[in-house]
Amino acid sequence: MSLRISILGCGSSGGVPRVGQGWGKCDPDNPKNRRRRCSILVARGPADAATQVLVDTGPDLREQLIDADVKRLDAVFYTHPHADHTHGVDDVRGLVILSGRRIPAYMDEPTSRSFATKFDYIFKTPPGSFYPPLMTEHRLHLGRAETVDGPGGAIVATPFRLDHGDMDALGFRFDNVAYTPDLHAIPPESVQYLEGLDLWIIDALRHQRHGTHLSVSQALDFIAHFKPKRAVLTDLHVDLDYDALAATLPENVTPAFDGMALEV
Repeated sequence: MSLRISILGCGSSGGVPRVGQGWGKCDPDNPKNRRRRCSILVARGPADAATQVLVDTGPDLREQLIDADVKRLDAVFYTHPHADHTHGVDDVRGLVILSGRRIPAYMDEPTSRSFATKFDYIFKTPPGSFYPPLMTEHRLHLGRAETVDGPGGAIVATPFRLDHGDMDALGFRFDNVAYTPDLHAIPPESVQYLEGLDLWIIDALRHQRHGTHLSVSQALDFIAHFKPKRAVLTDLHVDLDYDALAATLPENVTPAFDGMALEV
């Protein structure tokens, strides 16, 4: 059974438009230029009974979940602990109340340490509080597949290491789909997870080179090397207008936009 990928957000760390800085080179009249922070929803099965996995809980999560009409999450996977990927975590609360169960959260050791400092209440009730925890923590290990069961069938996610400049981040492979929103370089041991892809959702921050992300040209070089059937550019900054960027890309490559629906 196929996977459905929903792009909940495809913007860089400040989104588009940016607070105090506006739209940059993006046309404000094009809805595809309004970008929330990066996140995807991976689903398998019929829409009314799907297994659903979320990747990252950025600051825009409340509106993302409402717009996507998400009523259930079977798991959340985290790429890394940066604020634009974690700071909306409390907005899963409504789904926990609705389901009556905690949501499994899969993360590596650095993300776990960050959660222990910032969001300890997510995993255990603080002293003096009557609010129940929202998640159960599960440790991710590089290259070890994790299977999430649900009503629409199993979703298997395999984490692999990415160089994010001054830190590591995780990419994930779901069947023949790879998601790498924060990427500066690909370690040799991770090459195997980017081969034979039907779809690659890949970081392409801006035209200029950056110390922690790929530029558009670097992303296109990787796409040309690994040859996925289709590629979608994400983590897009304010200087990348949707139409202007789309006009320069190869036929099998397109910019992401919030609400984009993909099926593989």
